[in-house]
Amino acid sequence: MNLLVCYDVSTLEAPGRRRLHKVAKACEAFGQRVQNSVFECTVQAVDYERLRQRLIKIIEPDEDSLRIYRLATDRERVVEVYGLDKYRDMSGPLIF
Repeated sequence: MNLLVCYDVSTLEAPGRRRLHKVAKACEAFGQRVQNSVFECTVQAVDYERLRQRLIKIIEPDEDSLRIYRLATDRERVVEVYGLDKYRDMSGPLIF
């Protein structure tokens, strides 16, 4: 399952800055950052549920926004990138 995880965490106060860091760390455990608050993840159904529950526990619903998009097909068929692309195909050889 291919996901796009986007978030906007209020950082006006210290607790928000801590939440922002926790959300990013949670996303890093399941995917890769492609923009500041956007991650692309390829997960199994069980990992999707783990990620979703972990993020829901972190965010403050009255202050933050979390969006998880389940991509209907392979990433290569639905994502167009113009400019800098931070995505790396982790399924192939990791030679840079």
